[in-house]
Amino acid sequence: MALRTLAAAFLLLFAHASTAAVTVDPETAWDAYLQDETQLAPRYTFPYADCFRRSAGAYGLPETLLLAVARGESDFNAAARSKANAHGVMQIQWPDTAKHLGIHRLSDLYVPCTNIDAGARYLKELLARFDGNLHLALAAYNYGPQRIESSQPGIPAGARWYSGYIHRHLNYVLGDPSARKNGRQSLYSELGKTTLVEFSEPYRAEAFVEQLESAAPGISLDWFRKDVGRFRVILSYENEEQFEKSASILGRAGFPLR
Repeated sequence: MALRTLAAAFLLLFAHASTAAVTVDPETAWDAYLQDETQLAPRYTFPYADCFRRSAGAYGLPETLLLAVARGESDFNAAARSKANAHGVMQIQWPDTAKHLGIHRLSDLYVPCTNIDAGARYLKELLARFDGNLHLALAAYNYGPQRIESSQPGIPAGARWYSGYIHRHLNYVLGDPSARKNGRQSLYSELGKTTLVEFSEPYRAEAFVEQLESAAPGISLDWFRKDVGRFRVILSYENEEQFEKSASILGRAGFPLR
């Protein structure tokens, strides 16, 4: 389906959609994760799995948390660079955050294990600063610790949005354990991905995904912050059969891919 057709369909949906992007309170969601889900294994075998496993063990952090941040920040792209001068898998900001973490060469941020270790150390530091409040730690990871207050009313709306954004990626990382076949994990790198549409505002991307998921249950949709003012909605699938099934579901819901 042409992107302009999807965008036109979106406008019909969005006319009735709220601009309040986050429908679940992120602090409550992260508290539930810390209580019940930190020991769950990831749904897929993700890129740089050994690096994530080592860093999680070294700093006493859940592996799935690090994977969620990496997926939301760069979708595991070790060469990612943002307009805000953030680099690598975990999007470490250069030079201030990197040098604070003991990294003094920009090139080192493009070494996946080094970058992942830095991101894990930074999260560990932020968790200590905010007394184990993962919601606030993630807000500070995005906005900077000096801009986040310990009281939730003081958190900028964009920082609260970021916490919810990473939680959505956590849900993908965890997935549905019953969907795994023969107890074996699929390789994340082998998943197919089709871009449906791109937006300039995060709430538009999120509202589009929510509305389309409601209209076409059973498909795997997600959205990524690609850079400042770029938010991309994608359809993911494990094989051609799943793609055809998803395409059929979307078509019946009024969103043909072809």
